[in-house]
Order: sequence, then structure tokens, then C-alpha cells
Amino acid sequence: MMRKLKKIRFHGSKNSLNYWHKAKNPLILIYNFILIYIAKYMPSLRLKRILYAMTGMKIGKDAAIGLGVTFDIFFPELIEIGDNTIIGFNSTILTHEFLQEELRVGRVKIGKNVMIGANTTVLPGVEIMDNARISAMSLVNRDVKKNEFVGGVPIRKIG
Repeated sequence: MMRKLKKIRFHGSKNSLNYWHKAKNPLILIYNFILIYIAKYMPSLRLKRILYAMTGMKIGKDAAIGLGVTFDIFFPELIEIGDNTIIGFNSTILTHEFLQEELRVGRVKIGKNVMIGANTTVLPGVEIMDNARISAMSLVNRDVKKNEFVGGVPIRKIG
């Protein structure tokens, strides 16, 4: 149930965010940023899925991404969203985290028929299995089992 993360160290005296340009080509970041931020406010769910897929994300059939959802611009290709999943308004899905000493990168896999409530943050290296439900305003810092209902900061089982 622990997050699955790859650790990358940069050699130098500064914190890892100062070496962001070594983590990903800046031109790819600009491309990802433009597509993700256009899709973020796009009303058409079909066009959103197309734009997100152009960044390398795997988006399932009939997945619905709410208004204002922010996806990781560094490694969107590490995000997979299953069929018929809903990601609520203003949620954030991350695949990287810059820390003082290192960069951590992890795949985020969201199963089929998952419901993620508004304003939820999903951290890197997490798997949310089929039919899981996550309440609004939650911090997903661990894997979520099939059919599990969780919520809170950090998440815990509900009901």
C-alpha cells in the first residue's frame, strides 16, 4: 500500500527544484502545459480526452474530467485513467514531487468506474482500484482498494 516512487538525485548544493530543467526537456514542458491548461477549462469532455491523450496520458472511454482539474505537466505520460471514471472539479493529479535532496516520480493509475470528489489531491505513485470512491477535499497518499470508500487528509476508510 506504500506509494511506488523512483528517486532521482541531482548533484549540487541547491534543492532539487533548482534542477527542474534536468528532469524534463523545457520544450516538452511547454507543450504539456499548453495542452493541459487548454483542456483544464474546456467544456467538451471528448475534446479534453483528446488533448490529454496528446500529452501521453492514457484516458479511458467515457472518463469525465471536471472543470479546473490540474494534471502533472512534468510526467503526464505516467497517468492512467480507466473507463467511466469521474475526476471532480479542481482536483490535482501529481506524478512528481521535488524535495530538498531529490525528485520523486511515480505512476498514478486510476481504475474503472472510480469517483474522485472535488478538490482532491492524488500524490505520485498511487493506485486507485476499480469502483473506488474518494470524498471531496481529500489527500490520496496511499493506494485505494477496489470498492473502497475513503476520504480526509490524509485519506482513511469511511463507513
